[in-house]
Amino acid sequence: MTPPDRRYDVLDKDLRRITVAESAQFHAVRPVLRLGAAILLGVALIFLALGVTGQQPGLIATGVGFVVAGWLGLSIGANDIANSLGPAVGAGAIAIGPGLVLIGLAEIAGAALAGHAVTHRLAEGIVDAAVLESGARGQVMMLAALIGAAAWITIATGASLPVSTSHSIVGAIAGAGLVAAGASALSWGGILAMALAWVMTPFAAAVLAGALLALLRIRVAEAQDRARAAKAWLPPLIGTMVGLFVAYVATLLPALSLRLPLALLPGAGAGLAVALLMRRRLMQTLSEGGEKPGMKRILGQPLLFAAVMMGFAHGAGDAGNVAGPLLVILTPSQTGALQVPLLMLVIAGATIALGALLFGRRLVGMVSEGITRLNAVRAFCITLATAMIVLFASGLGLPVSSTHVAVGGVFGVGFVREMLDRRSNTKRAAPLPAEERRRRMLIRRSHVATITVAWVVTVPITAALGALCCLGMLWVTGV
Repeated sequence: MTPPDRRYDVLDKDLRRITVAESAQFHAVRPVLRLGAAILLGVALIFLALGVTGQQPGLIATGVGFVVAGWLGLSIGANDIANSLGPAVGAGAIAIGPGLVLIGLAEIAGAALAGHAVTHRLAEGIVDAAVLESGARGQVMMLAALIGAAAWITIATGASLPVSTSHSIVGAIAGAGLVAAGASALSWGGILAMALAWVMTPFAAAVLAGALLALLRIRVAEAQDRARAAKAWLPPLIGTMVGLFVAYVATLLPALSLRLPLALLPGAGAGLAVALLMRRRLMQTLSEGGEKPGMKRILGQPLLFAAVMMGFAHGAGDAGNVAGPLLVILTPSQTGALQVPLLMLVIAGATIALGALLFGRRLVGMVSEGITRLNAVRAFCITLATAMIVLFASGLGLPVSSTHVAVGGVFGVGFVREMLDRRSNTKRAAPLPAEERRRRMLIRRSHVATITVAWVVTVPITAALGALCCLGMLWVTGV
């Protein structure tokens, strides 16, 4: 058998690193799992006592809802922080401590400024609360959804299964709503829209990440004069990304509330300033790196920007998993469209940031030390593409999994890298042996199968758990 050629297996290496990252993640967040198990046990005891004493279910639902939602926020922050920060720390752009604080602040800002759309979708876009018989019934429904999602996340993470909090909470709300309000109360169109987003966003990230990689590879990494090419391409590229991001944020700030054409003005100013700053820092870096400096040094500052943007996007997308159910629990008697309090979004973002600060240091260290991380160019493309796709989905009120979107980016950069290698005569002169092609096909199929199973299994399982929890709690409380 012809031995495999190790020069041409970029995608497989990246997929194996993702697998190792999931294993490392389990060990790093084990304290969160123990906390989650203890909380679920405490919730069970509380409702057992409620059934015996007959106390007010609404008051109990409020207190327990805060506890379970808080644990979900901690779990989200602990699990996903390495996706944002690991590459920037590995490139030496920032230390772990300041990086955790910076990404934590970005999470809170994303939740406060852009988390309302997903929050509304989870609070009102899955179950029509108006058909519930009483406000207390809606409280019980959302509390059951929180408990069902928390139970599945605890079990799945303990079994090293790559599940999504967003998928889990959507399934649990749908299952609990089916029991509390009936099938006619479910927004099947909204559920279908979210399911389509779960399928389409990884493909979109693959296309965008692959395009970014092709640009950096052809125009910078393979340029004869890498330093000159980096100065020509990277400042305008990063300036454009920052400008678009600032313009988007300007449309969200209550003090400005600018429409997109006007928001482009502060975006253009910020983009120009960042491009000039990037050029100055790049020239300093290049002067220390010789004639052909490494891409890791060149991309240090861009990786830091991508990390901040990813933290903002993560807060915007995942804060709703905490705030959406809480909004219904805390406002059981409100009629008409629910208003999302800014304080609730800030609290949701703060719990995610706290989870990152308390439990994320070890996992970020593992990733940044090279055990699991991608190289700087591919990490930059994947992180930036993931952030942009998650922000776009969050703006539409569609809760998506940032990890699954990032895996789509891994496939995109992997396939583009191999396509570029096939076009280059410097990498290999002969095609891969048949045995090696089959091996790699199996590796890729296994990752696709793992992600697909996570998508397909999570929603029905959490729906069943949410329905069972809701049945039990409605029986205990009698609402």
